[in-house]
Amino acid sequence: MAVSRPGARVARRCPPGRAVAVLVLGVVAAVVPLFGPAAALEGTGEAAPPGAPGVALLRTVLFAAVSVHLGEVFVRRVARGVPGAPRGAVPPAWGPWAAVAGFVAALPLAAAVAVTALLPRQAYNLDLGGLYASREGLLTLLEVDAFAAAGLCARSRRPDSAVLPLAAVVAAEALRAHPPAEGAPLLGSGLTLVHLTCAALWAGGLLYALRTLWRWRVSAPDAGVAVLGGYARVAAVLFAATAVTGAVSTLRRMPPGTVADQLTATAYGRVLLVKLLLVAVAAGLALLARRRLRRSTGGGPLAAYVPARGEVCVLAAAVAVSALLTAVPVPPPR
Repeated sequence: MAVSRPGARVARRCPPGRAVAVLVLGVVAAVVPLFGPAAALEGTGEAAPPGAPGVALLRTVLFAAVSVHLGEVFVRRVARGVPGAPRGAVPPAWGPWAAVAGFVAALPLAAAVAVTALLPRQAYNLDLGGLYASREGLLTLLEVDAFAAAGLCARSRRPDSAVLPLAAVVAAEALRAHPPAEGAPLLGSGLTLVHLTCAALWAGGLLYALRTLWRWRVSAPDAGVAVLGGYARVAAVLFAATAVTGAVSTLRRMPPGTVADQLTATAYGRVLLVKLLLVAVAAGLALLARRRLRRSTGGGPLAAYVPARGEVCVLAAAVAVSALLTAVPVPPPR
């Protein structure tokens, strides 16, 4: 009778390659927002907004939390409709932890709005009551409360109900990005709302679909492939909506005749250019994964896993770059 070794069991649960990939993604998620503002502003003559690295890092966590949680709810619904899916063997839920991370990131962002001095030295510099007197303050409070509600929903008997408070977070971010002083702010907020929602479902949904495929690779490989295929069909629409709304939003902030110059001469344009390149790479990996997914031979049920995993990594970097966009000076609207 063979005796299993404890070390082998641990190795199966946490493969070294996966641990290294998670570590690399964590480093990228920290380096991009912390050092990105200075790199993007280099030589542009633009002034760095106060606390840009901290704001970019917090919004990276916030965007990632929304993406992970929304994507989990989305693909979990897709998996329920797959015939032969093992109901009791779904991947562990990351939604509650994502809600906690979002809550922890939203709190400092709300506190930053409450600070009445650039470098507060006393507790009275925090004007908590002033949060209710400003539009931005109310939006940050909405995000804090929404993440708390999403965490409670994720722990309830109806975890999919977390989609409502998560939608409130996305709406608050869309409104925050387009203040009333901007021309046609409701149009801008609407475009950002669709853009953020589709991008979150694209990135977070792929993460959960791959977790499901890997979880079912032995017990139900065909069902895992069906889940990834169901996600891929919707992801094509999500990508199209993300690309269209992103392009229109860019043209609203950068007149067509100035786009080429601003992509290299302004911090916002440089960060946007990096984001476009990352999205293009992710789209290429998505096409490769879809091609392999359609093949019945040459790699088995996990043939699409490697390019799709690369797509997740690239999208994770794109989330960090998207957060960096919120921390650099925005070009004046058209």
